[in-house]
Amino acid sequence: MDIERRLELIMRQPTEEVLTPEELRTLLETESSPVAYDGFEPSGLAHIPFALLRAIKLRDMLEAGCRFKLLLADWHAAINRKMGGDLEKIRKVGEYFVEVWKASGIDTSRVEIVWASDLASDRDYWRLVIEVLQNTTLRRVLRCLPIMGRKEGELQEAAQMLYPGMQVADIFKLEAKICQLGLDQRRANILARELGPKLGFWKPVAVHHHMLMGLEGPTGPKGLEEEENLDIQISSKMSKSIPESSIFVHDDTETIKRKINNAYCPPRQATGNPVLEYCRYIIFPLKQTIVVERPAKYGGEITYTDYPSLEKDYTEGKLHPLDLKNTVARYLDELLTPIRKWFETNHHAKELYEFVRSQEITR
Repeated sequence: MDIERRLELIMRQPTEEVLTPEELRTLLETESSPVAYDGFEPSGLAHIPFALLRAIKLRDMLEAGCRFKLLLADWHAAINRKMGGDLEKIRKVGEYFVEVWKASGIDTSRVEIVWASDLASDRDYWRLVIEVLQNTTLRRVLRCLPIMGRKEGELQEAAQMLYPGMQVADIFKLEAKICQLGLDQRRANILARELGPKLGFWKPVAVHHHMLMGLEGPTGPKGLEEEENLDIQISSKMSKSIPESSIFVHDDTETIKRKINNAYCPPRQATGNPVLEYCRYIIFPLKQTIVVERPAKYGGEITYTDYPSLEKDYTEGKLHPLDLKNTVARYLDELLTPIRKWFETNHHAKELYEFVRSQEITR
């Protein structure tokens, strides 16, 4: 595969930012199979950003020839007080995550699944964490707290100060040349890019993907980033801790319909419209076409083969919000059916799901 095609795969949506495209090109010219990684705190039930959006980008990275590592950040989740900070519970949620990946169609034989607790068992890992923290400032560490989904003023425990140092250390211990994470993780990746050469490592390429919006729409800036549009995107992301704003992979047909019907979807408006976002970032990449089913008196059935055409009709008032909502609910239900079936028919997966469902989900 030529360099241009590999670049296209890595940089196409939902990728939103690459630091930097020139460095990515150089990396692909010098390495046929660079290591890329994405990391996840095991916490709560899986929603569509985790199971569908991230899987789309993972497939792109694999097709582009990357060796991909999926980090189950169990120690990070404990520091962030997910699942009450109980590492045994967090471990079970991590095992559940693996089943979600399998159910989503990810070939787990083509990726390396790494547990943060295994990295943490190596004394050299903690040496590197300390070196990272020695080479930055307290102020900089505090500014990195949005990677935990928290603002600077929300620091509750001294252990949370370790989190940015651990996330930077992860990159180099995993030998990751590409950090393929959400935009909400950019501060840790930028810190890694600055410190890598200073610590005798490399400057990793950061590939940041779009944060899928919650059903309630834009929530306004919360001080997670200086740039307002970026802050709004991160602040408005779909959150598992707000169930009615999220579509979970286990939601049944009627629940999906209800949630989508209640979603923020202003007529003729594309910006800040979560229902249109799901078309753009999930349905079109996975289905290639969208068929809107409606009675002849309301325009009849119409097929869209690209997102711009659908958005144009919507903003011009040719596509009613209710028709859009019914269509999106139908396609999301179709995409989630194989995942639900996996957890209904696989005994181990079902047990893990029942465990996670029984736990209280905290932010």
